[in-house]
Amino acid sequence: MVTIKSKKEIEYMKEACKVVAKMYQEIEKKIKPGMTTWEIDQIAEKIMKDLGAIPAEKGYNPGIKGIPPYPASTCISINDEVIHGVPSKNKIIKDGDIVSIDTVALKNGYNGDAARTFMIGNVAKDAKRLVEVTKQAFFEGIKYAKPGYRIGDISNAIGEYVKSQGYSVVREFQGHGIGKAMHEDPGIPNYGKAGRGIRLEPGMTLAIEPMVIQGKPNILELDDGWTIITEDGSLSAHYENTILITEKEPEILTIL
Repeated sequence: MVTIKSKKEIEYMKEACKVVAKMYQEIEKKIKPGMTTWEIDQIAEKIMKDLGAIPAEKGYNPGIKGIPPYPASTCISINDEVIHGVPSKNKIIKDGDIVSIDTVALKNGYNGDAARTFMIGNVAKDAKRLVEVTKQAFFEGIKYAKPGYRIGDISNAIGEYVKSQGYSVVREFQGHGIGKAMHEDPGIPNYGKAGRGIRLEPGMTLAIEPMVIQGKPNILELDDGWTIITEDGSLSAHYENTILITEKEPEILTIL
């Protein structure tokens, strides 16, 4: 069921989303070659806690047999890792890497969710373009995040834009509603037909997240049960914000 948030709930959502935005602002200042993904995760966790939030991903249980609860506060995915990369003391960030970080902050019982792909040092031109297209795909999608449009309009806009740039979208994972739960209805694929799906209404809060692959859309899951990589070894980028559907233009809650 899709929830329409009250004014009070929207205020709580904004507080949680502000934590995530501030965290990324600090991570951008600190992330550099030579750091491990575990170090970045610990910095992110401290920032969230200092701002009165709980890292919602830590201990997240997917409810899938054989898959352990998620062990960290962030998902950190490098280069051909698409999403859900598990931070490690052995995984070192190098010059030229693109590093996608996805995290959720829980504050006052409500969640804020966003993802960013950071370009580390001297990034190749093709990698830089991939990151820029992924970010722009989000903005192409939210042109339709207004009352009267449907979820399929957002999905179609993202997918068609990415395709026009010569890239692929991940089909097995998608955006989602968000609020008291990290994942709520509706699901928001990054491809699809315009005019399909539920109609958007003011008070809906949605996490829209293009996941874009430089090559073919095929993906694989690593043995840790979490990390998703591209099958062909091509690069991948991720960009996400939590937004609020208003009477007019959408409000992006995870940007300061």
